[in-house]
Order: sequence, then structure tokens, then C-alpha cells
Amino acid sequence: MQVRAKKSLGQHFLTDLSIAERIADTIKDYKGLPVIEVGPGMGVLTQFLLDAGHDVTVVELDEESVDYLKINFPQLKDRIVFEDFLKLDLKTIVGDKQFVVIGNYPYNISSQIFFKVLDYKDQVACCSGMLQREVAQRLAAGPGSKTYGILSVLLQAWYDAEYLFTVDEHVFNPPPKVKSGVIRFTRNQVQDLGCDERLLRTVVKTSFGQRRKQLRNSVKPLVPGGSPVLQLPVMNMRPEQLSVQEFIELTNTIQQAR
Repeated sequence: MQVRAKKSLGQHFLTDLSIAERIADTIKDYKGLPVIEVGPGMGVLTQFLLDAGHDVTVVELDEESVDYLKINFPQLKDRIVFEDFLKLDLKTIVGDKQFVVIGNYPYNISSQIFFKVLDYKDQVACCSGMLQREVAQRLAAGPGSKTYGILSVLLQAWYDAEYLFTVDEHVFNPPPKVKSGVIRFTRNQVQDLGCDERLLRTVVKTSFGQRRKQLRNSVKPLVPGGSPVLQLPVMNMRPEQLSVQEFIELTNTIQQAR
């Protein structure tokens, strides 16, 4: 039995077992924690996670893949969740425990997956996996980079980001039109950012919504008209120039002005 790759689900099945093993190895330091694998497909990554002794639950939206997994991975038993990861309450799988997220993520929803991880930042100790190279590079980018953006800031507030390696197109079926990148996020020690987290998201999204403009112009709608904060030196900068800490300070400045 084989599974047809479905374009609507962004499926590109990895065929190189050595790469799958390398991806599984990115979470080797977390064997004591439950692992949620997103979009296992035909289990090329799953097999190495299981072989390494991880406590794996797979979340798969494709019914054909679910049937394949039930036949070929009987050891998963009731650990196959036939649902949309983006809509799933992950606590139904792990309760209040810390856990790890891994996967060969569908390109078309990879950013949404990482926003979902942020919703569980107090429980997700590590998140790693493969996605489109440009997106992976963007998530790991630092201040000053042209690819530094919204998710770069929001993720790196809570996680240490590592771009690990690049994967060529020819090791997939069907081959994607772009290269892939493997990335890992490890939870840092931050427990409190020292600002209103909801406002921080708004400030970051608003700033990068007009990334070519100075902050004075992009964040103007967030402060009262004529506010003196718009004359501060930081307002001469563009969003990609600010570190995570500087975005936190900007958020507090805007909150005070409001």
C-alpha cells in the first residue's frame, strides 16, 4: 500500500532514510518527554522516533495516511490522532506535561504550526523539523537580516533557534520546487517577558506590516495622536533592526503612552 501525495495538503514524502534519521536525532536529548509528530504521512520519520525509544503520538489529517500507519505501525495502536493539528487541543494528548513537537511540516501551514507552538510555549520544551528552506531561515534569522520577521521575534523571545541543515529537492516524492531546511527551537529560561504579551504581538505584527517604513510611521496607529513617543530615537529605526529585547522595550513605551 502506498499513499498518494495530495497537493491540497502540501504533501511531499521524504524518501531518504538517512535524512529522516538525522531529523529524528534532533530531539535525542528529550527521550523522557512525550513527542507529537505532525503529519507523519507514511511514517518515514516515525520509524526512527520509535526506534530511538520516544513516546510518540502522531497527528495526521489525511485518511489514506492514517490507514497506512495503522497497517504498518501496529505498535502505535491508539497513538494515531486523525485530526487537524491546527485545531487540536494538544492537552488532550499530553495533559499538563512538557512535550516535544517534530515533523516534516506541510509547507502551506508551517508558519501556522509555529504560531500554535507559541500557544503552548510553557509546555513545548523543543520543536524541530523540516519545512521550506526560506521559511526556516526566516524563523532563525536575527536582527539586521532581510528575512528577520514577525515569527523570528515572537519565537526567539521564548526559544533558542538553530538552522541545522538544508535538504535538496530530489529526496522527496513528488519533489517540491524549493529546497527544505531543518530547524530546531529549544525553550530558553525566560518565564516573563516583562511586557504585555498580547500588545507585543500587536506591536511586532504592526511594525513588520510596513517593514520598509520607519517605526514612527508603522506604529503611529497604536499611540495617541501627537504622542511624544513618536519622536524617540528608536522611532527612526526599521523593524528588522530591533532585537527581541528592543521590541519588548518598545512595547512598554507604547503601553505607557496609551
